[in-house]
Amino acid sequence: MGNASMNHEGERKDSRHGIVRFIVRFVVAAFVLMIASWFVPGFVVSGFITALVAALVIAAADYLIERVFGFDASPFGRGISGFLVSAAIIYIAQFFVTGMEATLWGAVIAALVIGLADMLLPTRVM
Repeated sequence: MGNASMNHEGERKDSRHGIVRFIVRFVVAAFVLMIASWFVPGFVVSGFITALVAALVIAAADYLIERVFGFDASPFGRGISGFLVSAAIIYIAQFFVTGMEATLWGAVIAALVIGLADMLLPTRVM
């Protein structure tokens, strides 16, 4: 009986840890989007809250594409096709996120920068 309650407590602790990890990943993803907007011409994210919303929209789009098509849309997940889908997601996200703007080339370069940042700090935004 003692072990069952310890396991139950352990499960609760793991779920809280998972939620904190999820939030940290989105905060890091928002910072990556903001940094990309500073360096990428044609890609603008107006503030941190906008970056958080953009990270959420991009992650939701990636999740939907992965569930519907079975395709990982991370910039380096599927080679050039994953990279282009990632750029398309970034470009389309601007229509759902107020304060985010991206030209086609800005989205392509942002996908490259975000992909490189994701290799160093795995956030799994895309």
